[in-house]
Amino acid sequence: MNPPSLAIIGGSGLYEIDSLEIIERHEMKTPFGDPSDRIIEGRLSGRTVFFLPRHGIGHRLLAHEINHRANIWALRSLNVRWVVSVTAVGSLKEELAPRDVVVPDQLMDKTGRGHEHTFFGNGIAAHVGFADPYSSEMRRHLLSAAAMHTENLHDGGTYVCMNGPAFSTRAESHMHRALGFDLIGMTNAGEARLCREAEIAMATLALVTDYDCWKEDEAAVDVAAVIANLHANSTLAKDIIRTLVAELPDVPDWEEHRSLENAIMTPRSAWPSKTAEKLRPLIRRFL
Repeated sequence: MNPPSLAIIGGSGLYEIDSLEIIERHEMKTPFGDPSDRIIEGRLSGRTVFFLPRHGIGHRLLAHEINHRANIWALRSLNVRWVVSVTAVGSLKEELAPRDVVVPDQLMDKTGRGHEHTFFGNGIAAHVGFADPYSSEMRRHLLSAAAMHTENLHDGGTYVCMNGPAFSTRAESHMHRALGFDLIGMTNAGEARLCREAEIAMATLALVTDYDCWKEDEAAVDVAAVIANLHANSTLAKDIIRTLVAELPDVPDWEEHRSLENAIMTPRSAWPSKTAEKLRPLIRRFL
């Protein structure tokens, strides 16, 4: 088995990592379907690192087409225990300007797709704690690494996850602001929930690309603006990741790495063998 490793889930505009010494490209099959693309295994700062392009190479998948269960199951089966989700976001606050970097600490899921954001069911019921959806230790390390490369860094904020593929209406954008949300995107809810169930410590590096459409003295968000600002920040994101890799511990021993210990409600004796086998990468230590 691979040593406990970090994975980078890259979003729009981040499809590869410079200086990653590629070892293998994993064509993965999972009980939940196919991941977004092949998972790249490499060496970075002397450690094994995996990279998965969230939307597939060439941005072939819309947000609602991403198979988050397959992505996270595949990463966990490769012994990934830390994840950084690099993602484009719209800003709902004046002080969070385009090309700023945010490490959010809270999450609101408005996708209505919670049934797709769990591995459990089919005879094994589990309810993980999710009060703090991002790993506090992972956030601390990510903030430390980011602070070495940018002054435009913000600690904390609530990411609201919406359905796409269209961007927000002005009414929706103003409502989200009134509710006190800070960032808006389309993909983070599923990744965060499934990482918690997979006992993976996860944090998000949010790259602000626009002001959504609430700021009426500026042009509303469009793809051209998103891509331009993402490309401007892609080098920064890669620098932060290289620094982070060197800072992470060797042993996964954070709270999130034990999130299933008191979460599985179904007695071991009642687990259907087919479901248990399907979940083997997640529940191996309980079998």
